[in-house]
Amino acid sequence: MNIRVKNTLNILAKIAIVVLVLYFVYKKLHNNSSLKPFKDLINDLNGWNRVLILSGMLILMLVNWLLECAKWQYLCQKVEHLSFWKSIQSVFCGLSMAIFTPNRLGEYGGRVMFLSPRKRIFGVVAMGVGALAQFVVTNFLGAIACAWFLIANLGAKGWIALLVALASSLAAAFFPLLYFHVRLIEKYLQRFPFMKKINRFLTLLERYSKRELATVLLYSVCRYVVFSSQYFILFMVLIPDINKLYVLTTIFLLFFIQSALPSLDLLDVGVRSLTASYIFGFITDQEVTVMAIVAFIWFVNLILPAILGAGFVFKINFFASTNR
Repeated sequence: MNIRVKNTLNILAKIAIVVLVLYFVYKKLHNNSSLKPFKDLINDLNGWNRVLILSGMLILMLVNWLLECAKWQYLCQKVEHLSFWKSIQSVFCGLSMAIFTPNRLGEYGGRVMFLSPRKRIFGVVAMGVGALAQFVVTNFLGAIACAWFLIANLGAKGWIALLVALASSLAAAFFPLLYFHVRLIEKYLQRFPFMKKINRFLTLLERYSKRELATVLLYSVCRYVVFSSQYFILFMVLIPDINKLYVLTTIFLLFFIQSALPSLDLLDVGVRSLTASYIFGFITDQEVTVMAIVAFIWFVNLILPAILGAGFVFKINFFASTNR
């Protein structure tokens, strides 16, 4: 394939991705029925409170994704040097490609395209380590929140409550244990002959010491605190009489459930809203407000970054030489 054809296909591929992103964003925003109630709720606040809340949500969104950029840069140090600016471009580009692909698979492609061609498969593994760290935090706190939910809201008592607490403790302990002994996964996979072909890529996991894994986990904890705060602040502002502890634990449970649901980022706002309205229904009867909060945070945390990241798609070179 000559250079002119490659350049033409490269440009067409970028344009196609950006058009897809913008089309999906427009289609979903046009049909979204939960954002209007949020607008009405926010408009009920006085001017300064409205500005502070909306500005705070945007700042927290940027903090959230900048932490992810820092984590991605840190993970990539085992692959190749990546500047923070390039890390920002790759993370936001990945968010653009994630919104129209199942289970955020496009995010992997968007990010690793900013690495040298020979390093991209290692970048996928590095990204997997980061995703595992976020998964550990979500499920560690989610397992505890699940036990609380069963006991506090569904009336588990006596031996049942004890068994629930025990199962929760074991589940919570399992995830960090798995994370810090991730090499056991590699050893297990080596038992299967067909997995030996990717063994050289899995060896990247061995490059991360427990101290480095702990650093990645710390980034993930910070991100969890940030996006939990977004939910918590909005619930406190829009439903001020709600129990603070119950809100916090229910937020953890919501993340726990969402992490287990296969989804298409752009299209699963309905699933997110329905899930939230059900579990928050145990602590408040303001279903419309709950769904509006979920829809707004979905818009701020996923749609806005995806729109911003669309511009970085043009930085990708789909046909870069593998000799780099």
